Amino acid sequence: MSDPTSSGLTAAIATEDGEAEVEAVPAPEGPTAVIETPYEIGQDNVQGAGRIPFDVHNPVFAISAVAIVIFTLGTVALQYLTAVPPIDGVAQPSGVETFFTGMRGWLTGNLDWFFMLAGNVFVLLCLALILSPLGRVRLGGPEATPDFSLTGWFAMLFAAGMGIGLMFYGVAEPMGHFQAALGGPTVENGIRTDWAPLDGAAGDELGARRLAMAATIFHWGLHPWAIYAVVALALALFSYNKGLPLTMRSVFYPIFGEGVWGWPGHVIDILAVFATIFGLATSLGFGAEQATAGLNFLFGISDGMTTKIVLILIITGVATISVVAGVDKGVKLLSEANMLLAFGLLLFVILTGPTLAILTGFFSNLGAYARDLIPLSNPFGRTDDNFRQGWTAFYWAWWISWSPFVGMFIARVSRGRTVRQFLTAVLIVPSLISVLWMTAMGGTAISEYTAGFRGVADAALELQLFQMLGQLPLHQISSFIGIILVIVFFVTSSDSGSLVIDTISAGGKVHAPVPQRIFWCGFEGLVAIALLLGGGLTALQAMAVSTGLPFTIVLLGAVWAIIRGLMDERREIATG
Repeated sequence: MSDPTSSGLTAAIATEDGEAEVEAVPAPEGPTAVIETPYEIGQDNVQGAGRIPFDVHNPVFAISAVAIVIFTLGTVALQYLTAVPPIDGVAQPSGVETFFTGMRGWLTGNLDWFFMLAGNVFVLLCLALILSPLGRVRLGGPEATPDFSLTGWFAMLFAAGMGIGLMFYGVAEPMGHFQAALGGPTVENGIRTDWAPLDGAAGDELGARRLAMAATIFHWGLHPWAIYAVVALALALFSYNKGLPLTMRSVFYPIFGEGVWGWPGHVIDILAVFATIFGLATSLGFGAEQATAGLNFLFGISDGMTTKIVLILIITGVATISVVAGVDKGVKLLSEANMLLAFGLLLFVILTGPTLAILTGFFSNLGAYARDLIPLSNPFGRTDDNFRQGWTAFYWAWWISWSPFVGMFIARVSRGRTVRQFLTAVLIVPSLISVLWMTAMGGTAISEYTAGFRGVADAALELQLFQMLGQLPLHQISSFIGIILVIVFFVTSSDSGSLVIDTISAGGKVHAPVPQRIFWCGFEGLVAIALLLGGGLTALQAMAVSTGLPFTIVLLGAVWAIIRGLMDERREIATG
């Protein structure tokens, strides 16, 4: 998904003939509840036309950019200042790493219920809107027609559903849940210390498989896509129907009125920038970890920190070139090639792996997900604290931190759809793709485990995909394709993410000067490097959770704004 983890996002900005770009805020077609405001897009921007042109919102860009620069430099400096020498040859965590570990543990340990409740609210909102008369409202106005064909629209939702996250966790998560569930609950001093979801399935391989896949799909199914759908619907509604800029602050006009163009709006957009850049940095860090592990597995290249940093710098450089080349010549071509490679790898695993088990497992896994959806969604009265805090709370915060990124993409390609069509497609299409991916990748790994191969289970998370592929025919070719996929997902996510962040920090302008996107593209890579140096995957997760927390509050406010905005649309249509 996007995920936290999307590909092809910038490509979708181009129309289907690849010649023009969709306008940021096309005029509504037909009677809509347009919000009359004297504010004009870019009126608060600071512009320059020298050798390095710029067009940035004041003060959103300045505060966001300065804070990101200080964070990056400060994290790297503190990492070296707080480094601890090895003891008996064993590496010791630095002060920065200890800080990030503690921060992640505190946030997920104390606020898991909050993240889970918020996720449930987003799912219930989407389902309620699908079933209610408000679902008949058309994005762009009652006379608007879709910018893309149904097939093209579905294809772009598919693109949004594929990315680094599915590559990284496609094998690792089902295998991890399977092992934990198979072992059953472990209790010490009255407290569960295992990672098994719910009550596990001690000694029952079939039960453990079903529970593992249900738990995995829970993290990649309706809940994350409901989060993205809420952001996308809010942006599309207040831009295409209300005529406001394509930024998060516009969603809160029903709450703050004209004050949304002042500091309340500044804070909302700054939080959106922080959430997006740290959500992206988390995914880019995962991508660097996995690509490095693959290069070591296939070619024996060192998998140390130096290789990861060099890899991030090289890939960020390629993403920068793609930014300069533009939408049509850069990331669009990379995205299309990447989707073909992803589909090819998926088909390869289905055909060379346990084909029948994968095909039948797709439907049985959906059944297991439906059976366990409510108990997995329940935030209270459970004993599987490690599972909820270590997996679910982190995932929900990660998806939320990615939501401005993926949500803006979905909004920009969904004009002309009714709310009912929009929500049904956004929830169902990517979720089914994720189920198929996890069933093929994770199901194959579990089948290898039950057949006696323990290599996947014993490997580090970032290496498990390649260990699974190593048991299939032509594994060197498929593993190399896997590395290429991770790298190109890295490039397209960085390029597309820089466009979204730049749109927010430019006050809603889509066609801001290229140097601004180059700035954001570069710092996405540098933030990922800083977090890898400051604690690796734990630091990446910690910042995704910490920036996802305040943005969760923002999204809960957006729920009320969406309902209010849709009710106004229904009244306008009825009286118009």
